[in-house]
Amino acid sequence: MPMRFQSIAADVKLGRDVRIFEFVNLYGCEIGDESKVGAFVEIQKGARIGRRVKVSSHSFICEGVEIEDDVFVGHGVVFINDRYPRAVTESGHLQTETDWHVVRTTVRRGASIGSGSTILCGVEIGEGAMVGAGSVVTKNVPPGVIVAGNPARVLRSLAKEA
Repeated sequence: MPMRFQSIAADVKLGRDVRIFEFVNLYGCEIGDESKVGAFVEIQKGARIGRRVKVSSHSFICEGVEIEDDVFVGHGVVFINDRYPRAVTESGHLQTETDWHVVRTTVRRGASIGSGSTILCGVEIGEGAMVGAGSVVTKNVPPGVIVAGNPARVLRSLAKEA
């Protein structure tokens, strides 16, 4: 019998026909129908992935991230859920979940996030928007535009010209 190198916790909710590749770590998350999760991906508790979403290899989707249907997440995309991360409290003790709160992020339907991008917490990537590879998204991305850079800035609209 072939050995499986996956860690999929019992509390993960998987939709119909979800494809999961080797070397993943999934716990407490929800993944919608027909989605695909590449190798070396971690999806944490409380994250929600919609239907027909492609999460490419080496990506990290943390607690508090919601990805709607038909979204593409490129290779090595990292989401962040804490504005002021610290290892220890002011008294010098290792922080626990009670010492900070999750800042939510939403990726709307049909958006695409290019490889190597970092998505800071508290932003919304609009419906059908495209984030260029290697971008750092620090503020909301309007629907239907292309953004790129560090910090990511609007380059142009994706609207079809008449």
